[in-house]
Amino acid sequence: MDTLIFNAKIITMDNEETVIDHGYIRFNHTEIVTIRSGDPSAQEKEATSVINANGKWLMPGLVNTHGHPGMSLLRGINDDQPLQDWLEQSIWPNERQFDSQTLKVARDISMIEMIESGTTSFVDMYHLGLPAFAEEIEKVGLRATLMRSVIGLCSKEEQDEKLAESLAFATSYRGAGNGRIQTMLAPHAPYTCPPDYIERIVEAARNEHLPVHMHLAETRKEIHDYMDQHGMHPLELLEERRLLEGTDWLFAHCVHMYEQHFELIQKHGAMISHNPMSNLKLGSGVAQVASMLKHDIPVSLGTDSVASNNHLDLFEQMRFAVLLQRGVNEQADLVTTYEGLQMATVNGAKALFQKNVGALVEGYEADFIMLSPHQAHFLPEENLVSHLVFSAKGTDVTDMYVQGKPLYENKSFTTMDKEKVLFEAKRHIQTKKG
Repeated sequence: MDTLIFNAKIITMDNEETVIDHGYIRFNHTEIVTIRSGDPSAQEKEATSVINANGKWLMPGLVNTHGHPGMSLLRGINDDQPLQDWLEQSIWPNERQFDSQTLKVARDISMIEMIESGTTSFVDMYHLGLPAFAEEIEKVGLRATLMRSVIGLCSKEEQDEKLAESLAFATSYRGAGNGRIQTMLAPHAPYTCPPDYIERIVEAARNEHLPVHMHLAETRKEIHDYMDQHGMHPLELLEERRLLEGTDWLFAHCVHMYEQHFELIQKHGAMISHNPMSNLKLGSGVAQVASMLKHDIPVSLGTDSVASNNHLDLFEQMRFAVLLQRGVNEQADLVTTYEGLQMATVNGAKALFQKNVGALVEGYEADFIMLSPHQAHFLPEENLVSHLVFSAKGTDVTDMYVQGKPLYENKSFTTMDKEKVLFEAKRHIQTKKG
């Protein structure tokens, strides 16, 4: 049976930037059937499950294009370290102690947080326990892009094993969960993967028609060290080796890049995940998002892990992304309000090479969220787009649907038990401490 939600304000994010002040949406078990202004007729309501939105704001689900959900139990660890020290002294030693229960608890916490704050689709770039997580995502109902991240500072035999494991996972799980789960290959970063190894990973990706995701140009030190060793910026080395062409790339961060680099990104149709709050917390710098947009690069948003960000609220990421560019460049219209909303929705779907996701259009998959407008920070209500970018919080989200299935209704979970997840998490933390 189809579901029909009426009496809603609808932000479609379609090509015409349509906002419906009072309308309805009808969808089946996967996709949107009808989206219209006004009230549905009695005939349209027949043979449907009818829900009165009571004026809620209905918009596409948010898309998180870079993250590490398995690191949630490292939230707040050593807040005051630069990236390299943070990785070597705080993150990697702790990760070596992770077991399957740690990963399950951490990822369950992440999914709870993402559902509560409106993220319907996310990336997990990680090296541990991906098959179990994929199976859990199938049950929960979220949309995800998963990949086994690899570090190549090891023997060729170990490199081969990691690549084989990555390929096996990627080819086994892409398309799982009724197409909600997609996969990529993921060399961790240019400073952890020698160029020859990246070349082998890209070749494997091309052979299997898989996208590639990698951290790139996150810190100034990374770029200086790389240029000392290789004589050029890592993106230029990828271009020299012809690794950008014929490959669907998604790069995370891209903080220390210049106009010629954005020209290369544009030329090859690569995507960028902007992670403003993580970059700020780690003191990595501010990415030149305005220049990226000037080159027609569909910039998307990522949270990175909560170890470097502390939360997974994409509404706050969106706000920071817009405000930072305006402040740094001293220009209030440099990144428009609507461009901010695009980064969190339709651009996110593009970054993950997803079709029919990211906007509310007939025939697109029914991934959307609803927010309660009954908040002091949403008055007056008519400035809808402005409020979503500059006022909204994850806590304003009341409902979430993915492929037409409710995961969150009136602030109640339908596919997860929040109390149980939090109880298990606290118990696991205490056990590890003991």
